Amino acid sequence: MTTSTDPSAHGTPPHSQLSLATAAARNLATTTKTPPQMQGITSRWLLKVLPWTQVSGGTFRVNRRLSHTVGNGRVEFVSTGAEVRVIPAELGELPPLAGFTDPDVLGELAAACVQRDFSPGETILEAGAPADTVVLIAHGKLSERGAGFYDSETEFRVLADGDFYGHAALADDDPGVLEHGLTALTSGTVLTLDRAAFERVRDRSAALRAHLAEAGTREATRRYDAHGESAIELAAGHAGEPELPGTFVDYDLSPREYELSVAQTVLRVHSRVADLYNEPMNQVEEQLRLTIEALRERQEHELVNNREFGLLHNADLRQRIHTRSGPPTPDDLDDLLASVWKEPSVILAHPKAIAAFGRQLSERGLYPGSADIDGHAVPAWRGVPVLPCDKIPVTDRGTTSVLALRTGEKNQGVIGLHRTGIPDEYQPSLSVRFMGINEKAVISYLVSAYYSVAVLVPDALGILEDVEIGH
Repeated sequence: MTTSTDPSAHGTPPHSQLSLATAAARNLATTTKTPPQMQGITSRWLLKVLPWTQVSGGTFRVNRRLSHTVGNGRVEFVSTGAEVRVIPAELGELPPLAGFTDPDVLGELAAACVQRDFSPGETILEAGAPADTVVLIAHGKLSERGAGFYDSETEFRVLADGDFYGHAALADDDPGVLEHGLTALTSGTVLTLDRAAFERVRDRSAALRAHLAEAGTREATRRYDAHGESAIELAAGHAGEPELPGTFVDYDLSPREYELSVAQTVLRVHSRVADLYNEPMNQVEEQLRLTIEALRERQEHELVNNREFGLLHNADLRQRIHTRSGPPTPDDLDDLLASVWKEPSVILAHPKAIAAFGRQLSERGLYPGSADIDGHAVPAWRGVPVLPCDKIPVTDRGTTSVLALRTGEKNQGVIGLHRTGIPDEYQPSLSVRFMGINEKAVISYLVSAYYSVAVLVPDALGILEDVEIGH
C-alpha cells in the first residue's frame, strides 16, 4: 500500500500559513521613526566663521579714509559674431580718461581700436619695445613678463578678461619703452589702441585736450599713498630742529552703508494636524525646523551672491586675480593669500574646486595641511583652513571662484551683520511670529531672518576667478 505525501491529498492547501505574517503583525507594532530629513542642509561654513556684529538701527555705515579713484576698473566689450568692440563709455576706466564723458570722442577712440586674435604662446607686446600701445583684453589670459633681478624671465602677474595694459601711452608725453611684455597663455582676443591714433583724436577734440591737461595738474598736486588714500604727512629720521609738516586725516564724505536684508516666508499648518498628529513628534516644530534650515541656506546664498552686498560682487577689482593656467594650483592659492596677506582667516571654495586643488597637489606630490575648527579637522593651505561652500556658483563652462577672507572688525576684515533682540526671536536675528488662524482653520507663522555682510577695507577679501574644475 502506497502512502501519499501530497498535502492536497489530505485536504490541506499547498503553502498553507503556519504563523502570523509580518504584514499583519505590523498593525500591532510601533514603528521607530526619524525626524524629517532634508538633503538641502549643508555645513554652512560661511555663517559659522563670520563674526557677527549687532546692527541696532538696521543700517551699518563703514567709514573710511578719503580715497582717490584712479580708474583701475575693468573694461567691457560687446561682440557680433567674431567681431569684438569695446563699449565707448568703458574707456573711462583707463586712468587718463577717468571722468571724461564726451560720447562722440569716446566713440571715435573705440572705433580706433584694432581687434587682434591670438594663440597660446604668442607675444602681444615685447619688452623693450616703444610703449605706444594700449592693450584691452576682451577674452583670454596674458602673462606680464620681463627680466628679473638676475636677468632671468619673471612672470609678474596674469591679465584676463576686462583688464588693460599700457595706459601710460595715452598720458605721458614720452612714455619710453616697455619694461615688461605680454605673452599669451591661452587663445583669445585683444583690442589695441596705438598712440598715433589717440593723438589724432586728441588733436581734433578741445574737450579731450583740456581733460588731459586738468588730469595732469591734479596728478601733480594730489598726494596719496599706495592704497589710494589721502596721504598723512610725516617726518622721520630728522636731526636738529626742522619745521615739522602739518597734516590731518581726511575722511570719505560718502561712506558705504549696508542695510540689513531679509529672507521671509509664511509657514502654514492645519490646526487638525497640530492637534491630532503631534505624537511622537511635534508637527509644528518639525515644520519650523526645516523651514529655518531653508532660510539659513538662502541666507548664506545671499551673502555670497547678492548683487548689492554679496561677497562675489563686492570684492575690489584690484583684489581679483586669475589662475596661471586654469585649474587651482598651489601657486594660485599662494597668490590669493598674498592678496589678503594681513592675517588671512579662511579660504572658501566650491567642493569641486577643492577636489580640483587636491588633484593639483597630487600631481606635484604635495599634501595639504589640516586645521581644527570647532572640533572639525578640515584641510588647510599655508595654515589657512580651506572650507567648502556650495553657494559659490559653477558656470556652464566649468569655472568657479575661490574666496580668501580676513574676518573680524578689529582686523578690518569681513563681518556679518544682524540684529538680535527682535520681537518673537526664535534664533539670533530670526523671528517666528504667530499670524493667526484663518477661516479654513489653517495656522500661519511669519518666519523672518535679517542679515547682511560688510567688507571693511578692500584688502580683506580676495577672489581667484575663472578657476577650472574639470579633469
